[in-house]
Amino acid sequence: MSDPLTLYKLIILYMLNRVDFPLTKAQIGDFILEREYTNFLTLQQAIGELIDAGFVTAKSIRNRTHLILTEDGKQTLSFFGNQISDSIKKDIDEYFRNHELEMRNEVSILADYYKSTSGEYEAHLIAKDKGINLIDLTMSVPLEETAISICDNWQKKNQEIYQYLIEQLF
Repeated sequence: MSDPLTLYKLIILYMLNRVDFPLTKAQIGDFILEREYTNFLTLQQAIGELIDAGFVTAKSIRNRTHLILTEDGKQTLSFFGNQISDSIKKDIDEYFRNHELEMRNEVSILADYYKSTSGEYEAHLIAKDKGINLIDLTMSVPLEETAISICDNWQKKNQEIYQYLIEQLF
């Protein structure tokens, strides 16, 4: 392939097409940078150009950017996906076989906070499974530090909290 940046974009599209959940920039970066396909700045350029072209949508949740393949991205991949070598596709498929569960879990537990119009901070907590919200909870607290702590603890303790709620409510 004459343009390496095009190959990196196709790899990203292939990765996003390979799963039924969003991937974070960090998750894509882990694969691409670990194999030294390119450097961090070029990877960010490729992701930015895919977003600008409408092939990928980005949603920022706290300190992570979740990437989702659009229909235009799928169509582009169907036209040009054959330009990705079989060995790269094999590497990606193997990577997902080894890491898919942890990657899915990472993007299925969401926590963010914001300042509400009342001046309180609201921690918004979500746990998903296969795109379905298992729990969607908003807690209002007076201090930003408390909201941050709630979000951090949700990442660590969501399964225990969900199980507790199930036991108490059913």
